[in-house]
Amino acid sequence: MHKAGFVNIVGNPNVGKSTLMNQLVGERLSIATFKAQTTRHRIMGIVSDEECQLVFSDTPGVLKPNYKMQEMMLAFSESALADADVLLYVTDVVETPEKNKDFLDKVAKMTIPVLLLINKIDETDQKSLGNIVERWHTLLPNAEILPISAKNKFGIDMLLKRVKELLPESPAYFDKDQLTDKPARFFVSEIIREKILLYYDKEVPYSVEVVVEHFKEEEKMVHINALIYVERNSQKGIIIGHQGVALKKVSSEARKALERFFGKKIFLEIFVKVDKDWRNSQRELTNFGYNPGS
Repeated sequence: MHKAGFVNIVGNPNVGKSTLMNQLVGERLSIATFKAQTTRHRIMGIVSDEECQLVFSDTPGVLKPNYKMQEMMLAFSESALADADVLLYVTDVVETPEKNKDFLDKVAKMTIPVLLLINKIDETDQKSLGNIVERWHTLLPNAEILPISAKNKFGIDMLLKRVKELLPESPAYFDKDQLTDKPARFFVSEIIREKILLYYDKEVPYSVEVVVEHFKEEEKMVHINALIYVERNSQKGIIIGHQGVALKKVSSEARKALERFFGKKIFLEIFVKVDKDWRNSQRELTNFGYNPGS
């Protein structure tokens, strides 16, 4: 008997979904930083053994959309409700349970197994955790509640065991040696975007999109040309920095991370281009891969 299924991870921004995904998949597929809105797409990570295949899917944090890109990010999260065999709803010990009630109501109506994961339990005490569990049980009475600490790997083995028990019988959906549904180019742009998130302040990282224009992998080296899109000339100046210092720093950090990811030498060139209002342009967003159906 072989089991396989789609295990989709949803929840509000900054509760630790990407950290959890990385622990479950064991590969650094989702970028996990301290800033909200880090994950903008659905990223699948595939875990296979002889008896089962788990297709994990990390989604953008659920938020009330303020512009078109956020509408499409919410669509990614909502599509995760439609095709899940098991749903992992991630919260943490500081979040208000009633936040984003509309999305929660949709989760409450689901007929598939829902595991409610209370993350960051190392940041609270037993009594407070008991109160949090009670509040969540009222909101999602059909969900199984599991306290975890994704960062410290607490509860992860127990979670994996439970997910495998809940999977339906099915042949594998992907080749057993496949780790993700995304191409290498996707991870190049995500790693560069991660460095931008870490290096620049305020709104600049959220006005940025990274596109890989050229990607050529050879036996010992990968040649990459990437474009950083920003919305305004002032942002272009900030990204480049005085005498190009800021962009050099980002390029250097990204190159090191890419060398770890690919296990090869990386030749990386990054350019910056202004594309006004790309976050509200349906055409540009589709070009950048914001298409929940894809």
